[in-house]
Amino acid sequence: MENKTRVIDEHTPLMIIAGPMFIELFLNILLNNVDTVMLSHYSENAVGAVGNANQIMFLLIIMFNIIATATSVVVAQYLGAKQYDKMNKIYTLAIIVNLVFGIFLSGMLVLCKGFIMKALNVPVSMVNDSMTYINIVGGGMFIQACNNVILQILRCNGHTKFGMYVSLIVNIVNIIGNYLFLYGPLRFLNMGVAGVGISTVFARVIVLIIGLMFFYRLKIGRLSLALLNPFPKELLGQMIKIGLPSAGENLSYNLYQMVLLSFINLMGDDSVNAKVYCNSLISFAMVFSNASAMSTQIITGHLVGAGKEDAAYRRVFKTLSTSLPITLGLAAVNWLLCPYTLHIFTQNETIIDLARGIMFVDIFIELGRCLNMTFVNSLKAAGAYIFPLIVGLLTMWGLGATVGYTLGLACGFGVAGVFAGTATDECIRGFIVMWYWWKKKWVGKAIVKKQSQTAE
Repeated sequence: MENKTRVIDEHTPLMIIAGPMFIELFLNILLNNVDTVMLSHYSENAVGAVGNANQIMFLLIIMFNIIATATSVVVAQYLGAKQYDKMNKIYTLAIIVNLVFGIFLSGMLVLCKGFIMKALNVPVSMVNDSMTYINIVGGGMFIQACNNVILQILRCNGHTKFGMYVSLIVNIVNIIGNYLFLYGPLRFLNMGVAGVGISTVFARVIVLIIGLMFFYRLKIGRLSLALLNPFPKELLGQMIKIGLPSAGENLSYNLYQMVLLSFINLMGDDSVNAKVYCNSLISFAMVFSNASAMSTQIITGHLVGAGKEDAAYRRVFKTLSTSLPITLGLAAVNWLLCPYTLHIFTQNETIIDLARGIMFVDIFIELGRCLNMTFVNSLKAAGAYIFPLIVGLLTMWGLGATVGYTLGLACGFGVAGVFAGTATDECIRGFIVMWYWWKKKWVGKAIVKKQSQTAE
């Protein structure tokens, strides 16, 4: 069977990889916004409830990314080095391990959801809907665990259009499902948030089926349990070693965001809903930088695996020169238009006033976030996965949480003050990781090189 992996090198145009990713992320954002709009017209409490539930479930997605992130790094570097002998074993191991891990974590989330609700200070009016959504969507998160790995495999092989096609299908399925349960023929069931959850799980099942079909149709490789006999303990250990720091950074970030959310929950329902609505708008500002950073990670991994570290160094700065101005422009436009766009979600002027302050602060958040996504993703692709974790822990908790609490609660600036803490964290961390890349502290940390040295 001929492998149809695309050649990715220093001459690969950014938009060949980033273009489909941009559309994919845009469609995912559209999906989330459609959920928010449809729920906001059904019940504003439902919006806050689902927002709290999603914040909790992001923790699981981060844990799943231990293997998914390691898969992207290992696959990209091995493909760049043209070492294909272990690819099928890596593919099989990643999917099976994430499936088992996903089932375990999904069960734990459903069992512990009540305790988590209390720890987050979720308003009483939102607790029941949040728990219902977690039971349905959280209980099926193991499906997303498999989807994460398959998506990374296809991306690293150059097939980034897969995510774009699937996102379009998911949007259509989810909108139809939401309509049926909230406003359509199934409205008489009065399922509300539960119906939205069922639509989400059904859409993820479709993604899994299509992902496996793409994997075989494009002849990427094959999956077989026989490849895991004897079980590749060393390979799994290496992948965990790569994935844990990356997941640790993301886990810390999500826990930190949950702490900030607990601050906002103490400010009342209007503040919670203002955050949820703003997150829907903010996601549009960060979509281009996110797509550019993910595509640069893939290209960097291939270049480092091929021993072209100077080309990787230049490529990352070239990406930043494109993504940063566009991101700041989108954030500024977002702030200017928010008095009008927020009316899509709500007519509550108190919420809109709170949200306008958030959207102004977000301009500074996007500056730092663009730097972070570009350089942190590239450092991981180059094998330097420890430094981003250390810096992230120091700035998130030392700056983001403390400044957010001080300005938001102690000084009375409210939800905008909490977001100012995030801006402080993102900007300081962004400049630090940029310095680390600029000084080439990551050179010589390639995974493929380390393995060959060990073999010798």
